[in-house]
Amino acid sequence: MTTQSPTSSTTRLSSIGLVAAVYLLLATQICGAAYYGKLIGKLSELHHGVSGEVYAVDGRTLFIKDFTYDGEAPTAYFYVGTSKSPNGNGIRLRDESGSSDTLKRYRRKDITLTLPDGKTMANIKWFAVWCDEFSVNFGDVRIPRGFDYPKPQKLAALNGVHGVSSEPIVVVDAQTLLIPSFSYDGEAPDAKFWVGAGPTPSPQGIRVPDENGKEQPLRRYDRKAIVLTLPGDVTIHQIGHFGVWCEAFAVDFGHVQIPQGLNVPPSLKMLGVSPQSKLNCEVLEDRLAFEVRWAVAGDSIVAQLVGKLDDGQYMAFGLSADPERSSMVGGDAVVAWVDKQTLQGYAVDYFLDAKSQCSGGRGSCPDTRIQENTNSIRLLNAALVDGYSIVTYQRPLKTNDELDHQILTNRSQPIIWAVGPLNERQEVSFHSDYLKTDRFIDFGRPPIWNCPVPDHEPSQIFTDQNDDKPDQQQLVATTRRPYRTPATPAPAPKTGAWEIPPIQCNEPEDGVLYAQMGPTGGKHGYPAITGHVGWGISWYINGLLIPEINVVRGKKYRFVVEGGENPETPARYHPFYITDDPVGGYQHKTPEEKEKVKIFAGVKRQRGVVRPTGVGRLCNWLPDQNQPLADDFTSFGAYQRTLTLECDHGEPGIVEWIPDEDTPDTVYYQCFTHRYLGWKINVHDSCDVEPAGNENHEIYVDPKKGGGREDLEISPSIREASKIIHDH
Repeated sequence: MTTQSPTSSTTRLSSIGLVAAVYLLLATQICGAAYYGKLIGKLSELHHGVSGEVYAVDGRTLFIKDFTYDGEAPTAYFYVGTSKSPNGNGIRLRDESGSSDTLKRYRRKDITLTLPDGKTMANIKWFAVWCDEFSVNFGDVRIPRGFDYPKPQKLAALNGVHGVSSEPIVVVDAQTLLIPSFSYDGEAPDAKFWVGAGPTPSPQGIRVPDENGKEQPLRRYDRKAIVLTLPGDVTIHQIGHFGVWCEAFAVDFGHVQIPQGLNVPPSLKMLGVSPQSKLNCEVLEDRLAFEVRWAVAGDSIVAQLVGKLDDGQYMAFGLSADPERSSMVGGDAVVAWVDKQTLQGYAVDYFLDAKSQCSGGRGSCPDTRIQENTNSIRLLNAALVDGYSIVTYQRPLKTNDELDHQILTNRSQPIIWAVGPLNERQEVSFHSDYLKTDRFIDFGRPPIWNCPVPDHEPSQIFTDQNDDKPDQQQLVATTRRPYRTPATPAPAPKTGAWEIPPIQCNEPEDGVLYAQMGPTGGKHGYPAITGHVGWGISWYINGLLIPEINVVRGKKYRFVVEGGENPETPARYHPFYITDDPVGGYQHKTPEEKEKVKIFAGVKRQRGVVRPTGVGRLCNWLPDQNQPLADDFTSFGAYQRTLTLECDHGEPGIVEWIPDEDTPDTVYYQCFTHRYLGWKINVHDSCDVEPAGNENHEIYVDPKKGGGREDLEISPSIREASKIIHDH
């Protein structure tokens, strides 16, 4: 009984990842329904009805709109050349299907052609339909000197809140974005990739599916390279920004602006090219469901290895050193695997000097163990789905690295593969399965899918088929979208909540409390305590996560507010106020909602406009990235030990408040600009609690001992000295 190819869901997910990576390489872009690249010009109409408009898609790709030719000549071919005018000394191109046969009849057909290896738009002067037998030019177009063909363009890097960061973003084509080294802490409940018109995000923006084609809230990312495709017919030329947006709370976590008029390639979709038509697939070992999928694009190749591996195993695929047979020794291979504990993917460039393990730069070694700066493999994506390891990577067809072999696109060449265990250094040990015969692959062939097909129509493999979302959104950027009111998150389960000691009515003696920002504490923190879903940050009062505060009527309280003071950066601007509203976010309420709530402190009214006064520099309690996630801590005390307070330059704000007889028994401290950041204040007529000791100190919980309430409850609340971040 043979092992079948990955399940349909696995294949769909991995195919989406590979197609996204192919988009990254296959160079194509712009806007509207009729962008094909940069126009070079119309073909001169000389003989045999030749006509059409020629566009540069990128440095190595031509698109001909409405190409027409009667097919009557015996030896007509597409040619490019470096001479002043077309002649028989030019370079023959394969047709749109990769065939080298003489041209057939065309009638207003859109076709895409690729220049041969080593040739780009920078070093050719003409494109023509040329008849070899009679040395006749049937029609041509000249390429201007210094022609600026479309190419991927770099934007700024992401740098925002919740750990959102990246290297400079690359606009690969009109519908494809590459975000290198993307990071996000995953703490917010409803973060999405987001685009829209204008320079800054707003609720009127458009969701962008993640790298797997899903629109679900973003998970945690740690310096991962991801490729995103804009939804529907949206193109880069219709938007002014890209970023990460918390939809339920209408908060910008970080964005970059997109200049208008970027000279980038059109996408494959805009050229009418089906993504699947660009993919090849071959089964390497049916028993292991080991497959290689690839697409050649320009000067590089995107490949994907899929296999049913045991924990601690690798899969290797590459090129034989012997041009006539498959031979491991001397081979050039990529070794790939997915760590089943961390889900981290790896793709490493190897040179197989011998069958032994790597030692002293000899044996089967990573290229970089032999010679520095020789890694030619770029990991694009990795996933573990239904037990299948899926690794997508990119490498040049030809490198200047003597440890690499050239990937040919004009003939077949012998390949090698192996599967085996990793050693303690996470390097290859001797393979348990390997190629035992000679096998050849033509990497430049017209795309052929020789692998099992999933239980879907082929065209559906590359679409998002989330059966859990029947109301899947079809987005068109040119349609004006109505104002989208931030959704109210579903109630959070109030189970497993940390015990946060309340601030008692007798503390602090001077009535001074410090209000700063910090993380919500995962599933044990804000959502479990309040029953509401937070968006990743919460108020910390005297160093405690949203404690209940007990106050006495007639006593003066002073809140030292350090929640941010720059309204131009909403995600770092959290004015403090006290209200009878358990939700908060007064600024974004409707007039009808505002009439139903009262504010007791933290605002001033000027000519009917309510403005916040509880603003000051931003101080943030930040978790140690080398520590476990908040969900792994059994008590707040243990989690608290991993936090460090960091403050911007500037002065804190002050909110003074004296609760009186008209103050309700329960009010709330909240954020003026965002919902669900604060918690309760219990208002008493008198304080019957015995005074605690005068010494302010903090008790931490040993996570190994569990518990938490008895370790925290007995101590007064924290007064933490601010740790200033100095500019250097």
